[in-house]
Amino acid sequence: MKWILYFLLCLIWGSSFILMKEGLEAINPYHLALIRIISAGTIMLPLAFQAYRKVPRNMIIPIILSGFLGTFIPSFCFTLAQTKVDSSLAGIMNSLTPIFTVAIGAVFFQLKISSLKWMGMFLGFAGMMILVLGNTGSINTEHISYSLFIILATICYGLNVNVITRFVKDAAPMHVAAIAFTSLIIPGLIILAATGFFSAPQLINGNWNSGILAAATLGIVNTGLASVIFYLLVKKAGPVFSSTVTYGIPFIAIGWGILDKEPITVYQVMAMLIILVGVRLANKE
Repeated sequence: MKWILYFLLCLIWGSSFILMKEGLEAINPYHLALIRIISAGTIMLPLAFQAYRKVPRNMIIPIILSGFLGTFIPSFCFTLAQTKVDSSLAGIMNSLTPIFTVAIGAVFFQLKISSLKWMGMFLGFAGMMILVLGNTGSINTEHISYSLFIILATICYGLNVNVITRFVKDAAPMHVAAIAFTSLIIPGLIILAATGFFSAPQLINGNWNSGILAAATLGIVNTGLASVIFYLLVKKAGPVFSSTVTYGIPFIAIGWGILDKEPITVYQVMAMLIILVGVRLANKE
């Protein structure tokens, strides 16, 4: 059962990047991110009432902050990045998250780390530099600065893990997810309305159906449902095994990229392998 959940989670999370690419063909990156955020919150609404009852009051604000760090900001970062960056490259760069988790823990949260973890972080950053600055051929090097949005997203993910670990470690993970996602619905709707989404001619004429469908799928399946699957996997197999999903995601992203005729270069593959070795060392106990 744990392997079914594992591969399902790799498939879902690894497919997020090609879905963003498809959605961006119909709607702008801001609306794509907002619909994803609102959809994820909506699917978690049935769990929200019990979550607010069960979670201690002093944890609510850190959990809401977690929603912004772990979902709100990264959603915008990835959609903006993928206006210029291929989905396969975005999927590879997403694997930097564990590296930034350890680095932020060491710098800001007094996390004691071994020399092996330092080596892992060094390799992870080296892989990132190869990926971002290397001669990657036709993979949008003229817009490589957009990859900085992905780096910002992974920094937010790393900061979010440390916030949750430090301030919300005793709360049930599903309750944390329910509060974090649903807290983003109202700000998401306000921004969506303020940016003219509901009065846009394309929406009224039905020309945005494919983009809205992609965005809603990202929210419902790739964010909401994937979180449920991840917590089930943690419960059945433990956090160490569950964290190895990080290794499967870039391979799925590259697979979708190949099917979508994105060029896959030697520099990409080399950088990905270096990053994944770094991730392994950085997370080694």
